[in-house]
Amino acid sequence: QVQLVESGGGLVQAGGSLRLTCAASGRTFSSYGMAWFRQAPGKEREFVAAITWTGGTTYYAASVKGRFTITRDSAKNTVYLQMNSLKPEDTAVYFCAVGDYGFGSDPGVYHYWGHGTQVTVSS
Repeated sequence: QVQLVESGGGLVQAGGSLRLTCAASGRTFSSYGMAWFRQAPGKEREFVAAITWTGGTTYYAASVKGRFTITRDSAKNTVYLQMNSLKPEDTAVYFCAVGDYGFGSDPGVYHYWGHGTQVTVSS
């Protein structure tokens, strides 16, 4: 009942910045936790950042803390991921996700997923 569409990915040089957007539609009133994950080819899906929709509490993976910022705009039903000081290791497909009850780094707590947007960081 929730649809998520990511956008904003692209090619950027190391040290540069990108801002990802996740637009949500459907029964978003029941959402509790929203998150960004990423997955490189042949690798497992990796947690990046999470935020609660109502309180705005945030949680970051150690690898991105201080460089990435997750925010949400309730009026637009949208969550963002501002990525600064990008590294080649950040190259991956980035997915947004929504859970009705959970919040955290475990992908199992999220019930709805977008189809991803590619981020490529060149060296």
